Amino acid sequence: MCHKHTNHLAHLLENNRQWAKRTQARDPAFFKTLSMQQNPDYLWIGCSDSRVPANEIVDLLPGELFVHRNVANVVVHTDHNCLSVMQYAVEVLKVSHIMVVGHYGCGGVKAALDGAKFGLIDNWLRHVVDIKEKHQALLREVTEVERSNVLCELNVIEQVRNVCRTSIVQDAWQRGQQLKVHGWVYGLADGLLNELVPGVSSQSCLAMSYEQSLLSLVTRHLDKAAEQTV
Repeated sequence: MCHKHTNHLAHLLENNRQWAKRTQARDPAFFKTLSMQQNPDYLWIGCSDSRVPANEIVDLLPGELFVHRNVANVVVHTDHNCLSVMQYAVEVLKVSHIMVVGHYGCGGVKAALDGAKFGLIDNWLRHVVDIKEKHQALLREVTEVERSNVLCELNVIEQVRNVCRTSIVQDAWQRGQQLKVHGWVYGLADGLLNELVPGVSSQSCLAMSYEQSLLSLVTRHLDKAAEQTV
């Protein structure tokens, strides 16, 4: 037997009404214009973490940023959800930039680092575990406190390379489409984005960009580790 109906989310619906009212007061044509088209220049591939709201972080309005999010901002070549978003963004919306955005304090990355077990998601996080194992020599060189941050950054760099290796991006570059892929990491503690991978704009510069990004990461963190031991 069903219980008496109670709307436990009434406050969210009210929030929505107030937001719509404020938005329309600022710009009476906002929703009419928005409903007619979307024309974003950017695709954001980020983490599902509720503390990382894509539009707000880069101060863009609805309609200006196409978004895909999953646990630990992973780009897998067999993930048809992510690939479908990418294809639509690149081939239909004609975005000029794809940003892979990780964040410090990522629960998925920490679980992969610590070998924590949560069930089904362990299979998804295996992709991050692979990155941990690939770069284990570097991770051993940094302090335990820094290790999670370093793996967050390594994950972004590796996922940028994965994006660049998809047939979607490869085909876009092959036909001369202007498309750059970037790697950023977001700081929950200060609200700031830091660039890890400058825009990769072609297959020919992918390898160099990947190596330079890794070198920059290694140099920065090993210098920091050396300072802390002095």
